[in-house]
Amino acid sequence: MRVTVRSATAFADVAALVGPKKPTSNVCFCLSYRIGSKENTALRGSARADRVRELCAQDPPPGVIAYLEDEPVGWAAVHPRSGTSFARSRLIPHVDELDVWSLWCFRVRPGFRKQGIMHDLIAGAVAHARASGAPAVEGYPVDNRGERVNQTMAYVGTRSLFEECGFSKAADTGSVLDGFPRVLMRRALG
Repeated sequence: MRVTVRSATAFADVAALVGPKKPTSNVCFCLSYRIGSKENTALRGSARADRVRELCAQDPPPGVIAYLEDEPVGWAAVHPRSGTSFARSRLIPHVDELDVWSLWCFRVRPGFRKQGIMHDLIAGAVAHARASGAPAVEGYPVDNRGERVNQTMAYVGTRSLFEECGFSKAADTGSVLDGFPRVLMRRALG
């Protein structure tokens, strides 16, 4: 299986991976950490899709997409932390003043899971951030200590996944997801 990871500039592919099933919905499209809470809550239906289309046209785009052949099979949100809600978070600490990038959301389509695509997505997100001049990438996965994570809450990844991809724990956080503490994992790109 040959997976390639590219910048998320194709709106249709982003929509296929993280777009809501119901067009009038005000959820997903992976916007909750990317834009302000007020805007995120207000955007519905085509306005929500239009906002994501705008983000896909910006530099940098809102994330990366894993492709098998030309089929989009996975998504990872990665962006400079300063342009996300993590910049203002009281629960996710700032380790230092570096202009790090945040890697916070993953989605692999059913039928393609448990094939290493999450590893490909992290590697692609790191490469994308490095090419854009990021000094480091941070993730905020759950520290599930090997316990099963609810599939709905697995979007943040796990500490062990990030460790397998060359990240190290940089700090504890005040955030808990599905009963598991989230940790701040970091990978320097220097």
